[in-house]
Amino acid sequence: MPRATNGPATLARRKKVLKKARGYFGNKSRLFRYAKDAVDRAEVYAYRDRRKKKTEFRQLWIVRINAICRNNGINYSRFIRGIKAAGIEMDRKQLSELAIHDEAAFLTLIEKAKEANAA
Repeated sequence: MPRATNGPATLARRKKVLKKARGYFGNKSRLFRYAKDAVDRAEVYAYRDRRKKKTEFRQLWIVRINAICRNNGINYSRFIRGIKAAGIEMDRKQLSELAIHDEAAFLTLIEKAKEANAA
């Protein structure tokens, strides 16, 4: 008896891959063999870029913090060192949001950082 190649599990697997490959160009969206390779490659990039996104957002936050700090007479590294010395535990995302939406509160943090650096 020949081997069955159209069993329910096989068809479900093919259907799942072809669904993920919707919108791909040419045979990559229509034929299982090519779609499987394209989907595998896409998932590798997705995994890598989920981690890369964290780095890019952190860089954005640092640029924002540095811009407002330099406008107020302190650079980024001295500001971070100052708030750590002052015992203020805020991450860069929170500092960036504060710098954008509540500048007065951020200016008080800058003053506390300057005082902590002087001491």
